Amino acid sequence: METIDAKGQACPMPVVRAKKALAEMGEGQLEVLVDNKTAMHNLENLGKSLKIATQSEERGEAEFAVTFTKDAAAAGEAEDCGCGELVPAGDKVVVLSSDCMGAGDDELGATLMKAFVFALTQQDELPATIVAYNGGVKLTVEGSPVLDDLKKLAEAGVEIMSCGTCLNHYGISDKLAVGEVTNMYVIVEKQLNARVVVRP
Repeated sequence: METIDAKGQACPMPVVRAKKALAEMGEGQLEVLVDNKTAMHNLENLGKSLKIATQSEERGEAEFAVTFTKDAAAAGEAEDCGCGELVPAGDKVVVLSSDCMGAGDDELGATLMKAFVFALTQQDELPATIVAYNGGVKLTVEGSPVLDDLKKLAEAGVEIMSCGTCLNHYGISDKLAVGEVTNMYVIVEKQLNARVVVRP
């Protein structure tokens, strides 16, 4: 049995590590250790989505174990799913309109946005385009906490576009570090032509 110790790791790392390990293994068992019930439930949901038998156990106040049992059928499905390959999808657009995710606490929002962009890089099917405007353009410039992940997405073929008016407004036009400058006409066009628009 392979074991991953993900205790102390923030969301979505336990799920990301488990999904990657499951994609790489054939038949067998994978045990993932976490330190809270939320992480345990997230791993259980991963097992359901992948149709892999999952069993959970509380081992102490701050230790939970989730065991995945992968049989031949599940192993075959994993081989066919293309897991691990970064593939852009032509009908999905992600809109970054702020450098924070959600409202209420900007420090928490910045942490959530960093986790969101990282989680994007871990998807089997990537968005075709990421559009950044207003405060979202702060994520595409030098010094951005998500710059490495955005560059990884760009290298995989994701189109990354930042509003030129917004870059000018914040005085950071010369600091754009990933993707290209765009305008409002294209921003509207991209969203109208998308089947799915995601706004974190």
